[in-house]
Amino acid sequence: MKVKGLRWAIIGLIFLATVINYIDRSALAIMWGSEGEVGSISNSLGLDKSDYGLILNIFMVFYALGQLFSGKLFDKVGTRIGYVISIGVWGLSSFLHSTVRGLVGLTIFRSTLGISEAGNWPGAVKSNAEWFPIKERAFAQGLFNAGASIGSVIAPPFIAALFVAYGWRTTFMVIGSFGVLWIIPWLLINKAGPKKHPWITKEEQDYIIEGQSEADQNATEETKGKSLVEILSYKESWAIVVGRFFLEPIWWLFVGWMPLYLADVYGFNVKEVGMFAWVPYVGAALGSVVGGLFSGKIISKTGSIDKGRKLTILIGGIIMFLGLVATVLVGNTPERFVAIVFFVLFGFQFAIGNVQTLPSDFFSGKSVGSLAGLAGMVGVFSVILMNFLVPIIQEKFSYTPIFVAIAVAVPLGIGAIYFFARNIESVEKK
Repeated sequence: MKVKGLRWAIIGLIFLATVINYIDRSALAIMWGSEGEVGSISNSLGLDKSDYGLILNIFMVFYALGQLFSGKLFDKVGTRIGYVISIGVWGLSSFLHSTVRGLVGLTIFRSTLGISEAGNWPGAVKSNAEWFPIKERAFAQGLFNAGASIGSVIAPPFIAALFVAYGWRTTFMVIGSFGVLWIIPWLLINKAGPKKHPWITKEEQDYIIEGQSEADQNATEETKGKSLVEILSYKESWAIVVGRFFLEPIWWLFVGWMPLYLADVYGFNVKEVGMFAWVPYVGAALGSVVGGLFSGKIISKTGSIDKGRKLTILIGGIIMFLGLVATVLVGNTPERFVAIVFFVLFGFQFAIGNVQTLPSDFFSGKSVGSLAGLAGMVGVFSVILMNFLVPIIQEKFSYTPIFVAIAVAVPLGIGAIYFFARNIESVEKK
């Protein structure tokens, strides 16, 4: 049996995994509620906002470690088995949230959720490097990233509806089952890479391989990946590491704190958060796809990976910066705030898909997951620092200094990519 467009089936499954990933991770914030809201997680378990901040940071610590660990894991066992391990553990972890009785149980399962969910990102970067020619990788990464946005669109109303109907424990049981079920089609369809898959057509196989770098074309299962020390000896690697350190908090500020911001500033309950919080992620989904298409067209027209990636990243950065400034100046109603965040997240996803594609632009084979995982870990540690500061700054002042700080981070992140990566191309042919 031969299947046309097999690479799109592979990225489609990864897109679906990412939707599940974001439904699972968003559930806690959406159902946390206020201490006085009967039936909410905080009310049921007797926990407060400081407990939420602690749980969020514990999740992020393990998520950061998981980025590095899973990058190495995917390089070692491959994307097929790597995804089975990753999504199997996170699906079970999400399900077991339903059994907790207090802070300790919640932190244990947030830890295992964090370390396993992290694998989705280096795994997707590595899979896209295997299954897509260079000019299509940012679009494939954009489709994958759109899964995060679509998951964030679906999660608030879907989880709020389950919460209202059945309570938070049953909700965790339902969403935790999705990941385990996903493993079945993944194992059936993703039998091997494009060089050996029995279902791939000769035309698609040639198209994928001929569109990859020389190092990728020559890579075999026996080809050894570079160590992290070797990877970091290239200044181009630092473009990704430093860039993600400054840019990552922008996304996570809204994922982790927007439901609480709407509750604190506008007095929203769980149901009202579910009605509003999904809207900005529509912008994020659009930005993911449009950013990937835009860079692909620039690369096709100019033949320059450097121009395609950098121009897309720059445009996304400008949109982010202007939107973050607008949150301070004019975001003084829930409707305005949500509309502005729509554009901020559009700009973020317009740019970040191309940033996440850079490891496969610079390296091949078994080095891609390692660099993607390392950069992801550094970015998440930046988020941890932000999560520590947000409740302190918000309590003493307001959310305004937080928006100002991440607005300043945008030019620093974009500037790092331009500074360290003077020309985006494979470093292995130098």
